[in-house]
Amino acid sequence: MKYKSVNKSVRKKDAMQLLLGKGVYVDDITPSNALVVKLLRSPHANAMVQEIKLDAALKVEGVEAIYTWQDVPQTRFAIAGQTYPEPSPYDRLILDRHVRFVGDPVAIIAADTEKAAEQAMKRIKVTYEILPAVLDPRTAMDNPTLVHPEEDWFPPCAVGGDNKRNLVASGTDLDGDVDAVLADCEVVLEHTYHTKACNQAMMETFRTFTQLDRYGRLHVISSTQIVFHCRRILSRALGIPKSQIRVEKPRIGGGFGAKQTAVCEVYPAFVTLKTGKPCELIYTREESQIAGSPRHEMQMRVRIGAMKDGTIRAIDLHTLSNSGAYGEHGPTTVGLSGHKSIPLYSGNLEAYRFSYDVVYTNLQPAGAYRGYGATQGIFAVESAVNELSERLGLDPTVIRDKNMVREGMVMPSYYGETANACALDRCMARCRQIFDWDKRYPVRDMGGGKVRAAGVAMAMQGSSISFVDVGSATVRLSEDGTYNLILGAADMGTGCDTILAQMVAECMDCDVDDVAVFSADTDVSPYDSGSYASSTTYLTGKAVEKACRQLKQQLFAIAAEMLGCSESELVFEPKGIRCLWTGQVATLEQIAYKAQCFNTHPAEATAAHTSEISPPPFMVGMVEIELDKETGKVDILDFMAVVDCGTPINPALARIQAEGGIVQGIGMALTEDIHYDSKGRPIESSFMQYKLPTRLDMGKLRVEFESSHEPTGPFGAKSIGEIVINPPAPAIAHAIYRATGVWHRELPITPEKIVMSKGNAE
Repeated sequence: MKYKSVNKSVRKKDAMQLLLGKGVYVDDITPSNALVVKLLRSPHANAMVQEIKLDAALKVEGVEAIYTWQDVPQTRFAIAGQTYPEPSPYDRLILDRHVRFVGDPVAIIAADTEKAAEQAMKRIKVTYEILPAVLDPRTAMDNPTLVHPEEDWFPPCAVGGDNKRNLVASGTDLDGDVDAVLADCEVVLEHTYHTKACNQAMMETFRTFTQLDRYGRLHVISSTQIVFHCRRILSRALGIPKSQIRVEKPRIGGGFGAKQTAVCEVYPAFVTLKTGKPCELIYTREESQIAGSPRHEMQMRVRIGAMKDGTIRAIDLHTLSNSGAYGEHGPTTVGLSGHKSIPLYSGNLEAYRFSYDVVYTNLQPAGAYRGYGATQGIFAVESAVNELSERLGLDPTVIRDKNMVREGMVMPSYYGETANACALDRCMARCRQIFDWDKRYPVRDMGGGKVRAAGVAMAMQGSSISFVDVGSATVRLSEDGTYNLILGAADMGTGCDTILAQMVAECMDCDVDDVAVFSADTDVSPYDSGSYASSTTYLTGKAVEKACRQLKQQLFAIAAEMLGCSESELVFEPKGIRCLWTGQVATLEQIAYKAQCFNTHPAEATAAHTSEISPPPFMVGMVEIELDKETGKVDILDFMAVVDCGTPINPALARIQAEGGIVQGIGMALTEDIHYDSKGRPIESSFMQYKLPTRLDMGKLRVEFESSHEPTGPFGAKSIGEIVINPPAPAIAHAIYRATGVWHRELPITPEKIVMSKGNAE
């Protein structure tokens, strides 16, 4: 279908603000008189605070106040940005006497200047009773040391958690007799894969400004993806009604899921309530690295049963997920490790079993990161399928052609959903052609100890959380005949403000420049679950469509009175509404002014949308590497991606999304590492140690789209934000095996690991 505004690459709404360096971020709009808030953090992985001496710290000039566990409310809460009732356990206090990881806050310092706050922090004397720490997730369950021994630990939802066993969640999902099918298979492959707790490393660290507004309400301006969830979290933590809290977000300097967790909002909010003064808390890069909300570390055991011709008949997956010291997002991320990997092979699958355990440890608590568990599970399952193809001597693209899910297939392991829009087969065919797979798949010796090899992987994700998420939008006609779009979703650099404005332009037959966008503010915006779970384009976009239809009906009602004809005789035009009977036209400006005078029909409409399904986008990625066998260095020469995201609303923004996610996936595969010392202290606390890939680490990066039409999505669209991070790791691991003969089942695959694995070729 040919569109006027949709499926077109238009400039982002905020592009000029950013190019001109306008003040758009939290720190830009924070007044200079705001108190600086800092957090004193625990140096121990597991300890009980015995005594805190504040006398010397309080004498520092400029210190306003210092608060400890004795000063805060004693109601436990969760900081995961999830729809109520939250699946994550209520296991936090604002400050707790029991500190559970290196970096857990011990005291809140508020001062006139950063220098005064830091001086005061150095003068605080804390006596700890150091307790045994649980640092290995494999030994956490039923460990005699409990991370959360407290009696008021509370699970709002039954997700199989038990704090007396260090269990955040556990469960099993299956279909068919897995063991019987495996016993009947000609080949059974079983391996364990391990992914680390990668950091989102967004450019803008966690930060929040708080103040009391002119009515005495708590006003929170935060770099957050979840304004409405954040309000609810603060209400419970602080013990004040939600009606007394306003949360808004300005421009966000990146999130990637990190800001789906209310990491820092409660601390300045608490100080503002206690002092009545405006406050700002900005996490340093080190704090964001050691006390943020990184990806969950996961260990996955995969068993695949197949026939010698490559028919995959059964998949058995068990995931052990390390939630760290608190349980936010633990029960939900783990589900995607199975439910977004196993369904890729629905073509011939006779049985599957997916079981999981999510455990507490005394390490940094994990949270949401792009891919949200699917990334880990897809690395494991796709690697296992590549290993199967190599064992059987089959081309890995052919074995996927034989087993992949195709349009119209039911996916039992994806909640029984049907793949109504699936171009995965076309993605594979096109990627194979453009990448020149047949030529690049064979290993090539380049001389000088260097070899070139290729790898492949598929992926799927979702579009919103079915039966849960809600997207909303308000569309309003302005006096000059243009439109206002008011959203509760948060643009965090993804361009959703622009994409949703394009949808308004398409529906209302106007230019994108005629749509002004505002988001997101709990006092002004219609309720929206927030920008996560790949939901905004699919869910909020459908709400925009609905709101535009409703607005047209409102405008018809006004125009009918103006033109003296029935609504059925009216037709909508780009600049007005025409009566077919008389030919008269009421311009949009005339209708807008009429709406303000002796009128009962509002020139605006608000609509909400939810979905019973979560249509998956699909993707195929192929990579060519050059590997130096002497040093273990891996160079990415070419990464080719073909994505099925339904109808790309803005192809340029979709391509940027894909390119950014692919580079993050490459970093996860090769360079981004997390280590802890024997006492649970994180080592990669800065970008000096935590190695992020840059443009210089990339060769060619190509992205193409193979469109499908999702009948439940706006203009046939599905999501794209998360899926793109999933294929790089298994594809790169596959290419490294092709080059070295060694399978690496733990990420990242560093040069040291490659060199030290010589002689272990399988």
